[in-house]
Amino acid sequence: MTVQALTPDFYAYAWSPLASVTVDGSFLRLVWADGTTYEAFDLWLRENAVDAGGVDLATREGIMDPAHHVDGPAAESATITDDGALLVTWKPDDVVATYHPGWLRHVADSQHRPSSFLPDLVTWTSDIIEPPTYDGATVLTDPEVLRAWSTDLLRHGIARLRNAPTEEDFLLELMGRIGPVRDTNFGPIWDVKADIELAGSDLTNSTANTNLRLPPHTDLPTRETPPGFQFLHCLVNEAEGGNSTMADGAAVAAHIAEHHPHHYQALTTLNWVFFNRGPNIDHRWSGPMIDLGVEGAPLTFRAFHPVRAFPDMDQADMPRAYSAMKFFSALAADPQFRLSYPFVPGDIVGFDNRRILHGRDAFSSGGKRHLRGTYVDQDEVRSFVRVATRRSRANPVFEPA
Repeated sequence: MTVQALTPDFYAYAWSPLASVTVDGSFLRLVWADGTTYEAFDLWLRENAVDAGGVDLATREGIMDPAHHVDGPAAESATITDDGALLVTWKPDDVVATYHPGWLRHVADSQHRPSSFLPDLVTWTSDIIEPPTYDGATVLTDPEVLRAWSTDLLRHGIARLRNAPTEEDFLLELMGRIGPVRDTNFGPIWDVKADIELAGSDLTNSTANTNLRLPPHTDLPTRETPPGFQFLHCLVNEAEGGNSTMADGAAVAAHIAEHHPHHYQALTTLNWVFFNRGPNIDHRWSGPMIDLGVEGAPLTFRAFHPVRAFPDMDQADMPRAYSAMKFFSALAADPQFRLSYPFVPGDIVGFDNRRILHGRDAFSSGGKRHLRGTYVDQDEVRSFVRVATRRSRANPVFEPA
């Protein structure tokens, strides 16, 4: 193996020898023996030359100033070494760089994309009656349980553990395996203690801490980027009723887009100001109830009526905005989209807070109910699943060097 063929990251790639290279203007056409081809832009290759001033060896970060790029084709010549690496001589100083063919192959196979090693999204309606469920008693000792559970979090937007320990700090211990928690004004971990015998006292400072019904919603739409995943750990549940409800916002949005495009247009384009009001906090953000974001990004639902403070639109648009909001809220609670299940001590339910519309039925009688919750950003869950997926394969594509 050519020792000079370093990569612009810290992974060790399987050696995948190139068969040929052809320079065509500003593109280098790379061909492997199995027929795979890749058209590599010359300036991109130049930026990724670890051994020729494109990438810092210590940080593996790019160090070339784009202002110094040459005009026109940059490659003087390109050849394949005896063991299949790419060798390029660059203008204007005849600098020679060597490229690892396995690293180039992972780009040709699109394994550098944000979607790499992640499951395809699966939308659902009431055709499922339980969240995908795994054994919480073994989640810290069996890597496959943790991998499968977290993968379903991404695939379905929701997944459950049963029989997990009911120690108060267990949720933080579990999150430590996935990534750092998302701190908010509620703290890194927070309690939902619903005890209807305390309802109306000064200890009840949130609707979540009552026995009232919570309609389908997402948490913290008041933030520029709401928390990605929410995790709820049931420690005590002596109350009757109070089933948790979930609806797949992706399925709800697709239904509205297909059958009620006028509502979809209003929900995705008309903004509301969401506002957390408190003596020491003032979080505000303006956005639509269904935030499409940038192309390729996941949907973000901003749906929590207690913090939806002001319409941020022309007055002429307000009637249709309220009409669309009413339709959306009713559909998210409709049995055709709703999953309903009780919380049992030892349950840990994770769900995509920007996709899944969660709620709770009212309590029908007295009794204590104690949940602990935390948030983890989507980036952290995706990173964990990518690494766990690669490690679970018999022939991993690449591993840390």
